[in-house]
Amino acid sequence: MTTTSTGIESSFLDLPLRGLADAALHRAQGLGAEEAAVRIERVRTAHTVLHNARPRGSDDLTDTALGVQVSYRGARGFGSVAELTPAGAARAAEYAVAVADACRTAGHPPAPTGEGQPVIAQWSSPCELDPFAVPATEVRGLLAGWSSTLLAHPQVAQVMAKVTVARENKFYADAEGSSIHQQRTRVHPQVLAIGERPTGGAVSVRTAGPPTARGWEYLLGRGWDWDGELAGLPALLAGKLTAPPVRPGTYDLVLAPSHLWLTIHESVGHATEMDRVLGGETSYAGGSFVRPGDVGTLQYGSPLMSVTADRTSEHGLATTAYDDEGVAAQRWTLVDGGVLTGGQTDRRTAARLGAARSNGCAYAESARYAAMARMPNVSLRPDPSGPDEAALIAGVTDGLYLSGSDSWSIDSQRRSFQFTAQTCHRIRNGRLAGQVTGAAYQSDTLTFWRSLAAVGSPGTYATFGADLCGKGQPVQAAAVSHGAPVAVFSGIRVIDADRDGLR
Repeated sequence: MTTTSTGIESSFLDLPLRGLADAALHRAQGLGAEEAAVRIERVRTAHTVLHNARPRGSDDLTDTALGVQVSYRGARGFGSVAELTPAGAARAAEYAVAVADACRTAGHPPAPTGEGQPVIAQWSSPCELDPFAVPATEVRGLLAGWSSTLLAHPQVAQVMAKVTVARENKFYADAEGSSIHQQRTRVHPQVLAIGERPTGGAVSVRTAGPPTARGWEYLLGRGWDWDGELAGLPALLAGKLTAPPVRPGTYDLVLAPSHLWLTIHESVGHATEMDRVLGGETSYAGGSFVRPGDVGTLQYGSPLMSVTADRTSEHGLATTAYDDEGVAAQRWTLVDGGVLTGGQTDRRTAARLGAARSNGCAYAESARYAAMARMPNVSLRPDPSGPDEAALIAGVTDGLYLSGSDSWSIDSQRRSFQFTAQTCHRIRNGRLAGQVTGAAYQSDTLTFWRSLAAVGSPGTYATFGADLCGKGQPVQAAAVSHGAPVAVFSGIRVIDADRDGLR
C-alpha cells in the first residue's frame, strides 16, 4: 500500500473521485434536486481464524460503491451503484430523485436543510503499521504462538484465535462545494480458551482486549498488554471450571470497564439515539423509553452519572473528522449529574427536533446504503477524585465483581435488561472470595443507573467497544467505543442464569 502525507491510500485517491461526484451532482441538479451529496466508499475487511493453532479459515473482502443523497421537492431520496463510472454515477442520482419523488407523494417528512459553509478536508485515523501489509504467514504465526502458549496449560482443551482488520476509505462531495477524503483503520484480535468441567460441559474465557482504531502495532503490544492478559487466562479458566453457582439474591455489583461498556452501549447509547426516540427504529431494532421532552428534565441516573458522546476521541471506533453528511465531528454531554441533557442526531432527526444543527452522527456501513443516525463513542466519565479499584471493592460487604462482557438481552424500549460476564468473583467484607458461575443481573435502565453508588478514579478508566453493532433495514453494522471507570451499583437483583436456562 502507498499512502499520502495524510495517511490515505493513494490507490483510493487515484480513483476519478471528483469526476464521478460531478457526474452525479450534475445529473441530480438537472433533475431538479434542491440539494445533492455523493459518497464514494471502499471498505475492505479481512478475517483470519485458527483453531488449536491451526488455520481454520480466512477471507479478504472489498466493497466499493457510490451513493447519492438528494432533497427533491422537499423530500429525501437515496440511490447507489457499484459501477464507478460517470454513467453509473448519473444513474444513482436518477434513482435518488425517483425515491425522493415517491417519498414526497407518500407524505414523508420534509428534508432538512444544508449545514452551512462547504468543507475541503483530508483526514485519516492513526495507523503506524498497515494491517493489510502484514504477510499472512506472520498473521497466522502470531495467532498460533498465542494459541500454543495457552494449549500448554492442562486446563485448556481448545483455543480459538482470530483477528479482524478493516479499512474504510470515504469520499464525500456535495453541491455546496464540500470535498472530504477520510480513511479509518481498525483491528480486533480475540482469543478464546475452552476447558472441560470434571462433571462434563465446556467452559470458556476470552481475552478482553477490545477492537480499536489502530494498526497492526496494537497486536504487538501498543495499547494493550496481550502477553500479560494471555498469561492470566489459564488461571481464570481453572477458577471458572471449579467455581460454584452463584446464589440468587440482591447484591452490590462492582463492574469493571471490560464489562460495563456493554451495559452503557445497550441502556444509554441506543436509548439516546434520536431516531429511536422519534420512532424510526420501532419496526426492527426497537425504539426507546426516552421522549423528546425528557432532554433537560429526566433523572436518568444518580448524581454520580455523567456520560459523554464523542466523535473525536483518540483511537475511538466511531471517531472521524466528518460524518457521512459532511458534518464536523463533535463532543457533547448526554447525561450530566444524572440528568439527561442531550441526544444523538443526524440532519434528519435534528430537523425534526427543531435543533439548530446535527451533532454529526450520520453513518453508513457502505455507500450502498443511506446514512442513518449511528452511535458516537459513548462513555461514562470517571470521578476526578474517585477511589481506585481496590478501594471500591473494599467498600462492599456483600457483592459481586464482574469483568468481561458475555450474553445480554434488553427489551425493545431499551429498558428491562439482563447481562452476564466472562468472570464473576464473590465479594465478602471488602475482599474477593473466589469465582462463581451463572451470575446474571437484571434491572431496568433508570433503576440501574439511579443505583450508581460509586465511580472510580481516572486510573480505573479504560475503553472497550463493539465492531459489529447492527441497526436499520437492511441491517448495517457500525463500530463504536465505550469508556468507563470501575463503578459500584447498589442493590441489584442477580439470578443463576445457568440454572434457570436464561443465558
